[in-house]
Amino acid sequence: MNEDLKDKTLDELEQTVVDLGQKKYLAGYIFDFIHVQGASEVSQITPLSKAFRAQLIEQGYHISGLELANKLTDKDGTIKYVFALDTGRIETVLLHDGGRKTLCVSTQVGCAMGCRFCATAKIPFQQNLTAGQIVDQVNLVCSVPVRASRSTDSLPVIQNHGRDAHVTETPHGVTTNRISNIVYMGMGEPLANYGAVLKSLRILNHPKGKNIGIRHITVSTCGLVPAIRRLADEDMLPRLAISLNAPTDELRTRLMPIGAKYPIADLLAAVRFYQSRTRQRVTFEYVMIRDMNDLAEHAKMLLKRLEGISYNVNLIEHNPFPGCEFAGSSGARIKQFASILDRAGIETTVRFRMGRGIKAACGQLGAGWLNEQGGPAE
Repeated sequence: MNEDLKDKTLDELEQTVVDLGQKKYLAGYIFDFIHVQGASEVSQITPLSKAFRAQLIEQGYHISGLELANKLTDKDGTIKYVFALDTGRIETVLLHDGGRKTLCVSTQVGCAMGCRFCATAKIPFQQNLTAGQIVDQVNLVCSVPVRASRSTDSLPVIQNHGRDAHVTETPHGVTTNRISNIVYMGMGEPLANYGAVLKSLRILNHPKGKNIGIRHITVSTCGLVPAIRRLADEDMLPRLAISLNAPTDELRTRLMPIGAKYPIADLLAAVRFYQSRTRQRVTFEYVMIRDMNDLAEHAKMLLKRLEGISYNVNLIEHNPFPGCEFAGSSGARIKQFASILDRAGIETTVRFRMGRGIKAACGQLGAGWLNEQGGPAE
């Protein structure tokens, strides 16, 4: 039995409350106090009677919480949060992009996908995170102790989906800031932890919780074809991003072992199926690796390969980490690649180096842990 109240959707909390002989509406208080008010103990959920709170505690129900081990701030404003677990650690990154505040969350400790350009892939897979642990990354970044809210180390005020930012003080001594976007692009492969990821989407999207719009949530995958098709049949349809990184199966498999299991043709068929259900553009992520996948001919092959799909492209400068065999493409090579896509009418964004100074850039999560384990210096 799962006694972690943070790991339950509102529907699951309602069932729990009813099973304990209480009125269903009381679940709404539990959900609100955990995900809006910032309660960390069952005893803090004061709308519940003392007797019911005692009953919950006696039967082992609790509110889990991640342990913040470190917080690092880059000169570009990127903030990395390091959370300690018994099996290792995870990292969560807050990105500032104009008026938007985007939080990149992790879904696993380590990763089993083995992508050769990614630091996290060097860390052996240890565990899937629970939905509660995924959600808690958002809850903790959104919450700042009142006593620290005016210090230089406090989180910035965050825009609320284009509206004026707001800060609210809760009964439990925290100010809550609003995050614009959530991206499941941190440590681990989200669709390899399908159940917990989907449950966390339901919790974060719920109007009685964080109320983050589903169109403001993106799930990134290295290309688990069955899971993409499964996700297309859900009633919860986030934006989809595909880590592609090559226009041919041979090259993609050299970079990403998953390519041997799911060829590009099968992956794109699943993407088209997902689009048929969502009517949304898909983002293709393409890490630019010097003399590997960054030639003009690669850009032209990519355009040919993606014909018939509604998409945009994020070109990501490869970021170094200890022991990596690759180097990032030159600025000129990236500009040339982008211009070929632009001329074909493809919306193309170039992602440069945000958070690199604190090893928080794309592909660097876990790089600090590699250093601690004696990996070679950059």
